[in-house]
Amino acid sequence: MSFLYPTFLFGLLAVSVPVAIHLFNFRRTRRVFFTNVALLRTVQTETKSFRRLKHYLILLFRTLFVICLVLAFAQPFLPSKSKLGLSRTGLTSLYLDNSYSMQNEANQKRYLDIATSKLDQLLGLFRNATSLQLVTNDFSSQEQTVGTAEALRDRVTTVRFAHTPRSLPDVYRRQLNLLASHNPTGPNQLFWFSDFQKSTAGDLSRLKIDTTNRLFLVPLETQPTKNVFVDSVWLSTPFIRELQNNTLNVRVRNSGEESVRNFPIKLFIDQTQVSTASVTLPGKGTATATLNFNVTQKGFRRGRITFEDYPITFDNEYYFVIQASPSIRVLHLYDQKTDANYIENVYGNDSLFVRRSFSAQNVDVGQLKTADLVVLEGVNQVNGTLRSELERFVRQGGSLAIIPPPTPDAAAWSSFFAGLGVGGLQTQALPLPPQQPLSAPNRQNPFFRDIFEQTNQQGIENLPNAVPVWQWRVVGERLLTLRNGVPFLTQSRVGGLTSGQVYIFGSPLSAEYGNLAQHALFVPIMYKIAALSVRPERTAYSFDDNTIEVPVTNASPNAVYKLKRDKLEIIPVQRVNGQQLLIELPKSNQLNDGQQLASGYYELQLNDKTEKLLAFNHGNRESQMEFYKPDELRRIFANQPNVEIFDSIQDDDFVEELRQQNLGTNLWKYFVIAALVFLLAEVAVIRFMKG
Repeated sequence: MSFLYPTFLFGLLAVSVPVAIHLFNFRRTRRVFFTNVALLRTVQTETKSFRRLKHYLILLFRTLFVICLVLAFAQPFLPSKSKLGLSRTGLTSLYLDNSYSMQNEANQKRYLDIATSKLDQLLGLFRNATSLQLVTNDFSSQEQTVGTAEALRDRVTTVRFAHTPRSLPDVYRRQLNLLASHNPTGPNQLFWFSDFQKSTAGDLSRLKIDTTNRLFLVPLETQPTKNVFVDSVWLSTPFIRELQNNTLNVRVRNSGEESVRNFPIKLFIDQTQVSTASVTLPGKGTATATLNFNVTQKGFRRGRITFEDYPITFDNEYYFVIQASPSIRVLHLYDQKTDANYIENVYGNDSLFVRRSFSAQNVDVGQLKTADLVVLEGVNQVNGTLRSELERFVRQGGSLAIIPPPTPDAAAWSSFFAGLGVGGLQTQALPLPPQQPLSAPNRQNPFFRDIFEQTNQQGIENLPNAVPVWQWRVVGERLLTLRNGVPFLTQSRVGGLTSGQVYIFGSPLSAEYGNLAQHALFVPIMYKIAALSVRPERTAYSFDDNTIEVPVTNASPNAVYKLKRDKLEIIPVQRVNGQQLLIELPKSNQLNDGQQLASGYYELQLNDKTEKLLAFNHGNRESQMEFYKPDELRRIFANQPNVEIFDSIQDDDFVEELRQQNLGTNLWKYFVIAALVFLLAEVAVIRFMKG
């Protein structure tokens, strides 16, 4: 038998009090006179031995009462047979997984509710402990302190689902920080109540638990279940135009084993349902739904994909933002332009375009920061600041269309082309060869896919003629070529995927170099170049992203942006890099009390003015319904004897089994009962033993 609080055993010294009382009679002797002495002597003879027995019984019961009471306060127990026994006096850290996957249900009860009830029962084993800690995925400041079991019970009732998933190695490091500050030498024990979702648990094979700590894994009895969630959303066209048919593609994924047939998906734009579709999803498979819609107004539109999927509901909605009819900003720079002003006319007849024309010799290079497409027409040389700014413009995602002058400077243009990744420039010597017809464009090329729908067949059959003034080595797509194979219009990308496009024409637009500018192909080609120059903005962001990039215009390096949703206002860590705003999304522990990042729409504000509308969703990791089984966890921690894995948290005798195996059998209740019995025995002796 062992004692939880052995210092209380010093209370056994109190046994000397009743012994002293019975050894010394402190009552003063009184003399009483009787007329019949013989009768008095007879009474004394009959009561002396009886009184001695009564006093001995009272002494015995009082002594046993004191002994049992002291032992009860020392809390005796029979030690457990397990070598991984708990320390009742060490620090106990309890991790309660409140991720969104804990919305799953078993026997019509949510995993989080099951874990909470069992954790509450476990606190009963530590009701007298004062060094208890509760950790959740929130990683809030109040989780840095220790408290009593009652304090933790109050906190458990307030636990809600957290939007930030935490890996188990992160949880362990969090608990170690507390152990190091409160009880670094141990022994301590850690409990993990979780569904042990594989997609968020992290690499458990590399997780080593310190031998001074004891870790108890309490997995929920997870069952395979289906869960459908949105994998990705994208538009079929670079931008949306009002009062026209637009197409949205939605890829949904089924993380369960069973297939889902005729699964309905709804599309809402600004709280109005505008389209619906149904898909069939195989087990562990995907399907893509195509939703057609149109918008009646320009500007940012709030989109939402929704469907019904139970019991996992946190990912049943997907929010996104589209911008209807964004203005395409075209900057036209020229040295020599045609009298017909083809470029100005093409981009000046549609409200979709915002065109500005400047002489290349007098332009303010700051204009490039607000442009989507720069058209160089007839510029003899690109040198100095203009050249460096154009290279930077393209590398930051802008598009550049180059229409050559009649007599280009080979040396100057070769150097500029080299900076754009285009080499092998050769100018055509005078006199120029006769004009040649162009070959028919490739209809399968995505660039021309919708152009042929806008151009009549006769215009396609009668292709224009042209004579190039230069040739170059093609590093991208040949959009138009002469019949002799010489490239006439090419499309190439500079650098990585985030950089812009460079379009190079083979000849000027004047009639003596060809009739492309007068042909039916010219306007749709220039429109398509401008359309592709719109830098695609993300329709939605994920809370799992540590840093997001948001395009901004004319942003000052000292500007302070904030995110606002309803009454929630957050000023995140941020910095401006050129035309990009880099934002670090806050985690749960970085928010104030009562604040929570929920899926939905957030306004990006500068000086209380809304600059953009952003949509945020929870990541897909918690939508993956794959979990570690107890046997898998045992194999992972097989070489760590200080780690114990329970089979199921849902067993009715879970806490009792834990107590018997790791805490032993409590005996204090029996000693309290014995103390009461001895107290009642003393009262009975005093009351009923008359003599």
